[in-house]
Amino acid sequence: MASALSDIVVRQARPQDLPALVALFAADALGGHGDTIDPEAFPDYVRAFAAIEASPDQALYVAECGGEVVGTFQMMVTTSLTGRGSSAMIIEAVQARADMRGQGIGARMIEFAIAEAKGRGVRLVQLTSNAIRKDAHRFYERLGFKPSHLSFKMALK
Repeated sequence: MASALSDIVVRQARPQDLPALVALFAADALGGHGDTIDPEAFPDYVRAFAAIEASPDQALYVAECGGEVVGTFQMMVTTSLTGRGSSAMIIEAVQARADMRGQGIGARMIEFAIAEAKGRGVRLVQLTSNAIRKDAHRFYERLGFKPSHLSFKMALK
């Protein structure tokens, strides 16, 4: 599917997008999140989608081209006492379908997220990226992001 940047629409995800979203994450060999298209796991995704949809501080988006989901990302707004009580937007789970990479989908999604952040008056947009995703790091730096912090994780399950 060839696309033009003008053909890419970013919109809020809908429940009927879930199979395509799960397939995007399951196809990610680098992520290591354990995502799967196994039907037995689908209720877990439905529960997560409902929690995101119900939160006033979170939103899940898709990039659509020709009626197909070709990318996704999630945004969360957090408010902290640091920064004089300001808010920050966190962008997570950025994925473009493998066969559609290099066509401007990621840039369109990140530009959309930044515009949303500006519209909400947040002071900072931040994201994390797996340390092995060197191409993604170059991509984010081209868009104006600067590496600044180390991220630490502890798996509980």
